[in-house]
Amino acid sequence: MNIQELIRDIPDFPQPGIIFKDITPLLINPTALVYCADELAKLYPFGAKIDKVIGIEARGFILGSMIAERLGAGFVPVRKKGKLPSKVVSRSYGLEYGNDVLEMHKDAIHPGERILIHDDVLATGGTAKAVCGLVEELGGIVIQCNFMIELSFLEGKNKLSVPIKSLLTY
Repeated sequence: MNIQELIRDIPDFPQPGIIFKDITPLLINPTALVYCADELAKLYPFGAKIDKVIGIEARGFILGSMIAERLGAGFVPVRKKGKLPSKVVSRSYGLEYGNDVLEMHKDAIHPGERILIHDDVLATGGTAKAVCGLVEELGGIVIQCNFMIELSFLEGKNKLSVPIKSLLTY
């Protein structure tokens, strides 16, 4: 399946000069959605133990939870500041167009747990790096980061010290 055909470019979003990779057409296609979840789960080494999959707000929730199901792992949402109801750990991060704060429940990850992080796009790497920091703060071990899309020209993978896998590279 050629999923690249189902990803559209939105120029000047969220600000001028940014070309946003919109995965919405892929998400509304049930065959493509299942295909992507299957292929993303296959990016993780077969038979290797994973305890939790982290999905990053908001598009990372969709496929992240599907990957967790396929790997027999729990799912942990990482949200923007102020969205989680219990005690949290927080981390600031930079975007290609600003700064923000991510949070995760303090009891979501236990020391020694093996973690797979998933998000839709790897751009500058700031978001993924912040989530790796949250996991490490709680004693978890980030085994891999999965992305549907890597924007290689932004060199985000250079900020990360864990294996990076993606379905598409631009």
